[in-house]
Amino acid sequence: MRNKTIRHLSMVLALMLFAGVLAACNSGSGGSVQGSEQGGSSENKGEKVTLQFYMLGDAPKDLPVIESEINKLAEADLNVNVKFNYTSWTDWDQKYKLLLSSGQPIDLIFTADWTFYQSYAKKGAFLPLDELLPKAAPTLKAYVPDDMWKAVKVNDKIYTVPSTWTEYVTEGIAYREDLREKYNLPKPESLETLEAYLDGIKANEPNMIPIADSNANHTHGIRQLTSKLVNTAGQLPYGLDIMYDTPSNITSYWGSAQHLEDLKTYKRWMDKGFFPKNVLNVKDTSNSLLQNGKSAVVLSGENPNKFNADVIKVQSTHPDWKLGYFPYPNAKGFAQPVHPIHNGFAIPRSSKNPEKALAFYEKLVTDKRYNWLTEYGVEGKNFEVQDGYYKMVGDAQTNGFPREGMNGWAWRNPEFMLYDKSFDDVLAIFKELDKMKKPDIFTGFAEDWTPFQAEKAALEQVEKQYLYPLNVGLVEDVEAGLNTFMEKAKQAGLEKIQTEYTKQWQEYLKSAGIQ
Repeated sequence: MRNKTIRHLSMVLALMLFAGVLAACNSGSGGSVQGSEQGGSSENKGEKVTLQFYMLGDAPKDLPVIESEINKLAEADLNVNVKFNYTSWTDWDQKYKLLLSSGQPIDLIFTADWTFYQSYAKKGAFLPLDELLPKAAPTLKAYVPDDMWKAVKVNDKIYTVPSTWTEYVTEGIAYREDLREKYNLPKPESLETLEAYLDGIKANEPNMIPIADSNANHTHGIRQLTSKLVNTAGQLPYGLDIMYDTPSNITSYWGSAQHLEDLKTYKRWMDKGFFPKNVLNVKDTSNSLLQNGKSAVVLSGENPNKFNADVIKVQSTHPDWKLGYFPYPNAKGFAQPVHPIHNGFAIPRSSKNPEKALAFYEKLVTDKRYNWLTEYGVEGKNFEVQDGYYKMVGDAQTNGFPREGMNGWAWRNPEFMLYDKSFDDVLAIFKELDKMKKPDIFTGFAEDWTPFQAEKAALEQVEKQYLYPLNVGLVEDVEAGLNTFMEKAKQAGLEKIQTEYTKQWQEYLKSAGIQ
C-alpha cells in the first residue's frame, strides 16, 4: 500500500499522549498476554465476543455483505463477530493517532512503516505477540517465515504480523499515454522530458490540470529525478539526504544548491500553469484526478500496484484511454523490495480479546474462505475466476467490492492470490525490478523522536507555513523564500533534530552491521 510520499509529520501528539493513556489501557486488558483468559482457537471458543477491526481508507459499498458472510464463518469457527471499521483517507493520520491514544477498545489495527509502526511499538501502543502466537495462532506462526518475524521485531519483541507477499512499492510516474501518443509528446522519463510532456498537455488540453499531486507531494518524485547521484535513498525526514552506497554520510538537502534549483523548477511550473493556484487546498486525491480525466500526471505515491488499480479503473470507465508508467528505480539505478513491516496488523494495548483477535487474523491469512471473501468479495456477485485470473463482475461503478476492496494488503496470501489479467504488466515490472534489487537498509531504522518532539512539532508548522508554498511555486522570490524557511526552521530546532537523527542513524548502522 500504500507507501512513500511526504510523510505526515503530525503524529507527534499521539505519542505524547501515551504516557497517561497506557496505564488505563493496561488495567482494562490485563496488561499482558498472561492476563487474557479469552480462548482464541476453535477448540476453545470461550465466550462470544465482537472484535473491533480497524483499517485505513474508505470502506467498499458491499462491506456489510462481506461482514455478514465473514461473521457466519467466524461465529461457527471461533464464536466471534467482527466489526470492520475504516478511517477514510481524509485526515487518516489524525484519526489513527486518536485511535491509539484514546484507549477505546480496538482488537486489530493496520500497521506500516508509513504509519510509524516502530515508534508506536516503542511507546507501548501494541501488545507483544511472542507468547500469544504459539497459543492463539500456531498455524500463522508457522506460516510466516522466521526471517520476517525477526525483521518486524522492535526491542526484540514481535508487535505486528507481516504480510508475506513480496512486492515493490517503489514509485514512478503515471501518465496519460493516449494523450502522449495523440500529441506526439516525449515519454516523461527524466526531468527534461517530463517538463516537455507537461508543456504539451497544457498546450493541447487547456482545461486539464497537468500535475495531479497536491499538498507538495510531487517533491518526492522530482527528487528521484534530479539527484546527481543515482543511488539516492529518496525521501527522508527533516530535509536530510543519505545515499545508498555511502549510508554513513548524511547531508542536508534543505538549503542546498540542488534544493534551490528544484524550487525554481516548481516556480516555473506554477507560472506555466502546471499546478492550479489553489493546489494546497485541493481535496481530491491524485489518483482520482488521474482516473477522472482531470489531470494527466501523478508523480508521487504511484507504485506498481496503485498504477494497476488506476489501469483497471480507467479501463472500466474510459476504455479508450491508456495509461503509461515510468518506475523511478530506472532513473535511480536500483530498487528495494518492501520491508516486512510495510503491511501488517497489530493488537493494540486496548484490546479486550487479544487471543481471539489473533485467532481471527490467522483465519484471514491462512483460510481460503476468509481470505477470498475479504480480498475479492462474494464469488459470482463481486468476482469470477476465468482461466485462473480474477475478473470483476460488472464495472467499477456497479461492483460494490472491487479487487482488494477492503484494502487488505496485509493479509495477502501468495498461495490464494488472484490477479486481474492486467496485473501481468505489474508482474513484468516486478521482474525487471528484480534485476536491479538491493536490500532495504532504511526501513529497519526506528527513529525515536522523544529527544526532540517539541522541536519536531514546531518544525512541522514551519514547513506548512514556509516550505509548502515554495514547493508549489507560490513564492515570487524563491531564493529569499528559501532563506526565510531555513531561518525559521533553524529557530524551530532543525539543527538539533538533524544532529539527533544522525546520531540515531549512525548507531543503527553500527548495530545492523551496515557499512
